[in-house]
Amino acid sequence: MGLVRSLHAWAGAILALILVILGVTGSLLVLREDWVKLTVPEARMAVTPSAPVLGAAAEAVEAQGRPRSMMFAGPHIGVHRLTYPEDGMAYAAADGAILTRWTGAERVEQWVFQLHHRLLAGEGGEIVVGVAGLAGAVLCLTGVIVWFPAWRSFAGRVWPRSMARRDLVSSHRDLGILMALPVLVLCLTGGMIIFNDTSKALVTRLAPGGIEPPKPPKAGQGDIDWPVALGGAQAVFPQATLRLASWPAKPGAPATIRMKQPAEWHPNGRTLVYIDPATSRVIGTVDAQAFGPGARFQNAVYPIHAASVGGGLYELVVFLGGVALAALGGLGLWSFLIQQRRNWARER
Repeated sequence: MGLVRSLHAWAGAILALILVILGVTGSLLVLREDWVKLTVPEARMAVTPSAPVLGAAAEAVEAQGRPRSMMFAGPHIGVHRLTYPEDGMAYAAADGAILTRWTGAERVEQWVFQLHHRLLAGEGGEIVVGVAGLAGAVLCLTGVIVWFPAWRSFAGRVWPRSMARRDLVSSHRDLGILMALPVLVLCLTGGMIIFNDTSKALVTRLAPGGIEPPKPPKAGQGDIDWPVALGGAQAVFPQATLRLASWPAKPGAPATIRMKQPAEWHPNGRTLVYIDPATSRVIGTVDAQAFGPGARFQNAVYPIHAASVGGGLYELVVFLGGVALAALGGLGLWSFLIQQRRNWARER
């Protein structure tokens, strides 16, 4: 038990600052759409995600400069989100008129996302975040193990009586037990998102079955008629919602339309329709509901982490989970530093 306790303390001290950042930014990202609605008035409108409406908007967007992708507006947020090469982004009104453009992390919500996802440090920061997430899950489990021998001291106090180390440790312990499950889920799913390929390979090996997604088909070249293309996609999956369109990445590649079927949890769906730019017709599909249980579980990881499923109550749980993660990191680090200062003083 002493070894587990020491491992928990030292690993927690090293990771505490990163976990504080991830917890605070994760909670803020739950409020991302609210922030966009506050700062972009057009986002407060409701948009009917029909093929004619979205197709006309995509045509208008393309006329102002072709993006890489267009995440469609809908009933909950009334602006389209566009991505461009070289880290460019934009919001467009329901009719496709560009409202605001920026690069990288120039907008607050994008800065918070980049801090949460990559620590503002590119791919290297992304790896650190993934490792920190998985390590945070391990800390959560070891913390529960450390708590068991002292379970009688549980008082449910999450705010320390004082800054004395015993009170900091007591609050850290009680808060950790109260929020162990949501913190564990957030840390584990966060790590799985970063290391998606490894995670997907593991879960599909544990739970195989279903179909393997086919490779994108070859396509011709031309100007896509987006109302026709989106209408074709809707005809293939009539119950699904049109969520995102991607222009061909290179000559000979198809355009891609992502759709969300009713049973899918992912906010943008994982159902794909491939479009031939030469004809604007459907040339291939990927039905996410036909995947095996492992692949479907992997597709559910992001919505679980980002509170994109479960409604307002689960959003509150994820928000409080982020706050708890930050508080656990802060309390753990401060109590650890107090103890180390005492140890150093005794050694002098």
